[in-house]
Amino acid sequence: MIPDRLAAAHRLLEQAGAELAAVCGPAAGDEELLGLLSVCEGAVRMLERVSVGAIADLERRGVFAERGYRSTVTALADLLGWERGDARRLVVAEQACARVALDGAVLPARLAATAVVFAAGQCSARQVEVVARVLGSDAARRLAPEVWAAAEEQIAAKAGDYSPTDLQVWGTALVEALDADGPEPDDRPDPVVNELFLTRNPSGSGGKIKGRFDDPVMFDAIATVVDAGARPTDAADAQERPLGRRQAEALADACGYVLDHADLPATSGERPHLSVVVRLEDLENRARAACLDLGGTLTPEGLRMLACDARVVPVVLGGAGQPLDVGRATRVVPDGLRRAVAARDRGCARCGRPPSWCEIHHLTPWEHGGTTAIDNLAMVCRGCHVRHEALSVPNGGG
Repeated sequence: MIPDRLAAAHRLLEQAGAELAAVCGPAAGDEELLGLLSVCEGAVRMLERVSVGAIADLERRGVFAERGYRSTVTALADLLGWERGDARRLVVAEQACARVALDGAVLPARLAATAVVFAAGQCSARQVEVVARVLGSDAARRLAPEVWAAAEEQIAAKAGDYSPTDLQVWGTALVEALDADGPEPDDRPDPVVNELFLTRNPSGSGGKIKGRFDDPVMFDAIATVVDAGARPTDAADAQERPLGRRQAEALADACGYVLDHADLPATSGERPHLSVVVRLEDLENRARAACLDLGGTLTPEGLRMLACDARVVPVVLGGAGQPLDVGRATRVVPDGLRRAVAARDRGCARCGRPPSWCEIHHLTPWEHGGTTAIDNLAMVCRGCHVRHEALSVPNGGG
């Protein structure tokens, strides 16, 4: 229920919106319509300031964390349906708001000069974000505190005159001019970077792999395996399968071989493997579709290939998408029942981490009479398991 004071403010806001809308129309003059745009922009900036203040108070009270959100941006995107970029912008704009210390004392905003401009409605949250980005750069951090503060005053004074893009260019040029000496010379060798990132597509099927290996031994080991498998069998193969495709298939083949033959470490208490989830109706319909344990739909051709070449752990789902009963009632969750929970939840029921990071959690604890049955189990990662011992319900899976 909306509190009375908030409901009254909402009615006034609706009345103001109706009055502004009434200005539009054939009878409105050019100057009147231009003025309307200025008034609307001022109203948007005012509402941004109110929202930023409310977000800062909620963060300070820990409301988002208490409701299980990992970050304020995630909370705003979920509760208000915002794009993450818009949510992040208002979070960054808190730097132009006064802060409250642990003892309740009011502290000045980090961007003190920008806070004055923002409070007066002379700039938007987007421009505050630009000021914060420019003054958070490496060059700005090298400035002496008094020089940094003077630079912020100059940039804030221009915030209302420039578009966000122009303000970024102008502010960056100012900071770089003030940081004339640049970073101190560093004779140390560049750090060695070896990293690999796997990003799944939003659809859940497939994804991207991006890596960098400065270590020549590591890179040569990977390159040797990929090159060996990416050689075309003949001229026709080289034409039909471009180099990128051949290299991708060579890497997948090498990983498949390792899954089949290598002595890999256990993950969450069991050997790594691929699970194929098939719905009961699909099984009855000659298995025309299936999906992998970590997400992604398999074509019939891919399913047949996987069935020929890999160890397949079948998990059959009933009509409501729930796994059929597997295993027996025991405090220790059997592998079969664990796979059934993984097929339903597809990862941590709290944060969405993949099954290989997760443990099985009894919703009603075993010592309190809870059974080791699928309706009393949920998949949670170790971090969420520690933070949320009393998990209410599993996410239902996908």
